[in-house]
Amino acid sequence: MTRYSLAIDIGGTFTDAVLLADDGRSFVDKTLTTHNNLLKGFFRGVELVTDRAGIAPTDVDDVVVHATTVVTNALIERKGPPVALILTEGFRDLLYIREEHRYDMYDPQIEFAEPLIPSDRTFTVNERTYADGSIGKDVAREEVLEIIRQCREKGVVSVAVCFLNSYRNGANEETVREIFAEEAPDIYVSLSSVIAPQMREYLRASTVAINAYTVPITRPYLTALIEELKTRGFKQQPLIMLSNGGVIGAERASTMPVRMIESGPAAGALVACYFSRIFDIPDLISFDMGGTTAKACMVQNHEPLVTGTFEVDRRYRFKPGSGMPITVPSIDMIEIGAGGGSIASVNDLGLLKIGPESAGSMPGPVSYGRGGTDPCVTDADLVLGVLAADRFLGGDMALDLKGAQAAYDKLGETLNLSRDQAAWGVFEVVCEQMAAATRTHATERGIDYRGQPLLAFGGAGPVHACMVGELTESPKIIYPPLASVLSAFGTLVTPAQIDLVRSHVSQLDAVDWDATAKVLGSMIEEGSAALAEAGIREDDFTFAYAVEMRYLGQQSEVRIDLPGDPCDARDSEAIRKLFETEYERQYGLRLDGMKIEVVNWRVTASGRQPDRSAAASSDIEGGRGDETRPVVIRGTTHDVPIWRRDAVTMTDEIQGPVIIEERETTIFILDGWTVTKHDSGSIVAEKSAGAN
Repeated sequence: MTRYSLAIDIGGTFTDAVLLADDGRSFVDKTLTTHNNLLKGFFRGVELVTDRAGIAPTDVDDVVVHATTVVTNALIERKGPPVALILTEGFRDLLYIREEHRYDMYDPQIEFAEPLIPSDRTFTVNERTYADGSIGKDVAREEVLEIIRQCREKGVVSVAVCFLNSYRNGANEETVREIFAEEAPDIYVSLSSVIAPQMREYLRASTVAINAYTVPITRPYLTALIEELKTRGFKQQPLIMLSNGGVIGAERASTMPVRMIESGPAAGALVACYFSRIFDIPDLISFDMGGTTAKACMVQNHEPLVTGTFEVDRRYRFKPGSGMPITVPSIDMIEIGAGGGSIASVNDLGLLKIGPESAGSMPGPVSYGRGGTDPCVTDADLVLGVLAADRFLGGDMALDLKGAQAAYDKLGETLNLSRDQAAWGVFEVVCEQMAAATRTHATERGIDYRGQPLLAFGGAGPVHACMVGELTESPKIIYPPLASVLSAFGTLVTPAQIDLVRSHVSQLDAVDWDATAKVLGSMIEEGSAALAEAGIREDDFTFAYAVEMRYLGQQSEVRIDLPGDPCDARDSEAIRKLFETEYERQYGLRLDGMKIEVVNWRVTASGRQPDRSAAASSDIEGGRGDETRPVVIRGTTHDVPIWRRDAVTMTDEIQGPVIIEERETTIFILDGWTVTKHDSGSIVAEKSAGAN
């Protein structure tokens, strides 16, 4: 019997659905995201793909995986419910003082993201946990009861708790949770010693505050999702995509929404690694452009870059330190507000500006005909002729060409340009913004982006990737099968996985290996429980180990991946050599004779890599460039051949400019590029010999 697995990826503009049969057949569709009720769009996507496959929900007997923007949207929109924060006495202003770091020392009007939890809902408790983990003063029940009373008065529905040094011993935080469970069980409680058991007080406080802010949103949402899937006859509970690139059970994910912030983008980065292995290209650039944002990730040696901290809601998109930091493992990528729905406008200097504001799915770009009035990137693509008004989503969603033209007539008047000049200007500027973000991201990590192939996906990615590739000096652009819904497909080829970390500070030559074994053991136990909840058999559990270290006296750590459980060999000298090699690789020197300090131990618990794939599209006749349409390219109108993706065969060599259409997206190839087809079903564009 055929088995089916299902993935739903909710983005800022579209909700993508992928239904995969175990014989390789795939059924995909897209529907507009329903922001007022995300589950409505979720199940609309389910209905579209199950109808295409001719099956009932009860026939989906493999996994159901979900990636969602619900957490990101809650943080960006700041529409969450009242949340409180409980800190150690004397640290009330922690979220405002931050770490006293100025991300731009020359800006006298520097701005930071406003804390999610204001001062009037921040409380303190006269408790104390010392740096060695011993308890100097217990939590007084009376103090917590008074905080509960004030929380009731202020309508608080969720509480974050972050005590000094609780990463070493969370007993006092646990006491607070126990009292809330007895006296106010309806209030969600998030503990920093559970969510982010790491040193650095502000980072822990910021992380647990974000978790507390989003738990009241994600818990009801995921609970409703589980119940609705059960009502509709699905046999299993859903798995949720996490920021680290793994999936985990919905019940556990609902208690730690801070790990879901980069849910969809992480899936895209992981599937880029999947294709890097198929093409045997160790290093490439993952480029994902959807309706609201564009994301870039550097894949190195078939693996994505991973970071232990990242930021949300930055005041300035390229300024680390200007947002709210989160200390949980995440795929390291850069994300900017440059998608198909990004709004084009004129700034105070009279210059063209794209985003970060987006028209989203409601009202959407002008061409969607849903009441939008601001010209967007998708409107520019339509005006230029890159998109066909009657073929968007296979003709199921007709676009309003006249409306888009009128919007660009108006924008052109403001800029003293023609309609076509304004539209091409928007096309060029948005591509340059994405290329600049990619260059910045790579350079900051010491990576030479020049000459690296680009994997293009997302609904708008294939439209703009060729020009982005030119700007990043990429010689090859890969357009994989299912490009428009590749992030959703990525969730189906991603193993169950959870990354765990504990701070346990000591000098490397004085590590207490018995104490370290207990730290690692607690993470193995937690990881095993998470994998079991995700339906993974114990025989398929695997554990990877890492340590973060620094030279004594330094502020930042270097992550070292270890070959196995360090408590087996207990070989500090071998770990020292690994650290010095990696430190020298990153910084070009090593500090011989300097003592080394261990800061964090990490364990990654994973299940077996899923064995799923999508079959390549079959070669068919028709749609082989015999049709053309006028397309404006660099200010000149060209009659560009139109191909259907399924019609491109393994023997074809197609010269640009050319447009290759499929139902869910459009591949736009510029002049100077040659197109072929890979045996994986991917379309590959390579810079022609001698082309500038």
